[in-house]
Amino acid sequence: MNASNTLKEKLIQYIKEMGNENIILKRNDYLIKEGFIEDNMYIVQNGTLRIFVRNESEEITLRLGYKGSWMTSFPSFLNNQPSLFNIQALKQCTLLKIMKKDFYTFIESSKENQILWTKMLEEFAIQQLERELDISIRTPLERYNRLLKRSPWVFQEIPNKYLASYLRMRPETLSRLKKR
Repeated sequence: MNASNTLKEKLIQYIKEMGNENIILKRNDYLIKEGFIEDNMYIVQNGTLRIFVRNESEEITLRLGYKGSWMTSFPSFLNNQPSLFNIQALKQCTLLKIMKKDFYTFIESSKENQILWTKMLEEFAIQQLERELDISIRTPLERYNRLLKRSPWVFQEIPNKYLASYLRMRPETLSRLKKR
């Protein structure tokens, strides 16, 4: 089991012991909007979300969230800066929520938690670098095949327009690749 999953299991138990209530989002509800400071961490219990940014002409999906995912605007959460990202439910979602101060109390409660948090951040950094490589040097077919191999179920869970945006291709290109 990787550090992220180990830490997540411990954190879920901690959140439940605190008696925190679940957050429920309906389809298209926003968990986080750009411009606001995020001071909560979430763990997705069910449903799907997308993290996206807007430019003048489009919305660009950066990450997808689903059961078991950590969810927050990490730069905002870590640095108390206004979020550059939006997080929106694509399906009804149930999330566990923990406030930043409670999260850090949990992290600082043991050396093991501190080590797991550091390792989780390292894993996240590696994932981000791999994602940048995917976008920068891989062809649309290679990106499609990597996602299909890593998470085949997303093709049933996530609408094509968001998958195409995540894969940095036009929806028509994704449709052609899916037909192969």
